[in-house]
Amino acid sequence: MVVPPAALRRAGFRSGQELEVRASGGVITIVSRPPSADDEYTPEQRRIIDTRLNKSLADVDKGRTAGPFESADEMIASLKQELRKGTRKMPKPRGR
Repeated sequence: MVVPPAALRRAGFRSGQELEVRASGGVITIVSRPPSADDEYTPEQRRIIDTRLNKSLADVDKGRTAGPFESADEMIASLKQELRKGTRKMPKPRGR
């Protein structure tokens, strides 16, 4: 398939940008392909992310979760209650 460069520019695509073509029901849709997470992070950053995700999943497996909540107000009330109890230790912000 050849798409005229002028049409791609008009749609806001850049030269060299990776595109994805989808076809369904006689309609062809061209969208920009999102970057892979492997392309966005260094191996060290990926290890840190994976470690944090695994720790979070372990918390879920052990039932350390809150919610589901019916509204944002209900969630905020739950957070305030936890803070009053002092059961959760809030991490100290790290400098960047």
